[in-house]
Amino acid sequence: MEHIKRRTAVSNHHFFLLGPRGTGKSTLLKHNIKDALYIDLLLPDKFREYSSKPERLIEIVDAYPEKQDVIIDEIQKVPELLSVIHALIERKDNRRYIMTGSSARKLKKQSTNLLAGRAYKKIMHPFSAMELGTLFNLEDALQFGLLPVIVASENKKEALKAYVDLYIREEVMMEGLTRNIGNFTRFLEAISFSHGSVLNITNVAKDCGIGRKVVESYTAILYDLMIADKLEVFTKKAKRHLVSHPKFYFFDTGLYRELRPKGPLDIPEEIHGAALEGLILQNMRAELDFIDPSTEIFFWRTKSGSEIDFIVYGEKFFTAIEVKNSKTIRPNDLRALKAFREDYPESQAILIYRGQERIKRDGILILPAEDFLLDVTTFLVM
Repeated sequence: MEHIKRRTAVSNHHFFLLGPRGTGKSTLLKHNIKDALYIDLLLPDKFREYSSKPERLIEIVDAYPEKQDVIIDEIQKVPELLSVIHALIERKDNRRYIMTGSSARKLKKQSTNLLAGRAYKKIMHPFSAMELGTLFNLEDALQFGLLPVIVASENKKEALKAYVDLYIREEVMMEGLTRNIGNFTRFLEAISFSHGSVLNITNVAKDCGIGRKVVESYTAILYDLMIADKLEVFTKKAKRHLVSHPKFYFFDTGLYRELRPKGPLDIPEEIHGAALEGLILQNMRAELDFIDPSTEIFFWRTKSGSEIDFIVYGEKFFTAIEVKNSKTIRPNDLRALKAFREDYPESQAILIYRGQERIKRDGILILPAEDFLLDVTTFLVM
């Protein structure tokens, strides 16, 4: 596969590059930083070496005075190295320290408190449609997702299955996050039904036959491994009674499709609709992290049942977005957007659907899904 230029910028300052496995963190750094001192903590010998003696990093760095960049891959494997990196940064010797990580759990306390202000944080996402350009295929993306490791595979279906089996389940075991992989596997299947929905922990616990507290801890693991995310309710200057629970999403549509059980009683449209919604979200997250990381994404849902999938809110953005997995638009499809604009007339409204025409109706821009995905930024700031 040809090299795809990523929109994640490499900082000139010290920085963390965080994101799930398979998003291309190491590839990005190796492509943009050609002559770095590279330490891969996924290698068993390096893991043992630095786990037993973190201060060895100082000896290695001092042995390579010509190396201006030091990359520590998967820093969460040996978080004790952060105190050593702190000491090295304080030397102010013009070196740049870059740390990648695929788990936030072990870094939360140390990286936040120790390196605050000394290292920026950047997030690595799956490919976006804008990055792929003419290589982007909507149907493939909805089925297999946009993880670089999957997009580059000749057999996407098998690669996706291997990703789930080898990465998610084994990563959880390797990190010691749970000892009962059977329970965790049942939990993954049960929570996949919540993708794109308000998360009800009690219902998930019932579905997989696991205690509520355990399900809460498993859900926290997904967030810490950055393979799932949640959207909070948009409540700024609310004029209506709103729900309070967040919505749940896996970080990549392909992952959701692989985990979601399918059977005779499942409605294909429900699965496809949740997949499209998740694909829109992951593309918006990727683009917004590139152009304005301070922008937030919420959802809006009143207790009377009116719901809008996404509210993009920030200094430059205030856009309500509804996603419909249909090729036609009915008057009822616009009702929630109209209600939101009554409460927030300063917002713009977009409805994304599977049709082919762009339409402007009652002040709402109706867009084909592919049009929106290939030019997210333009439509958000219109």
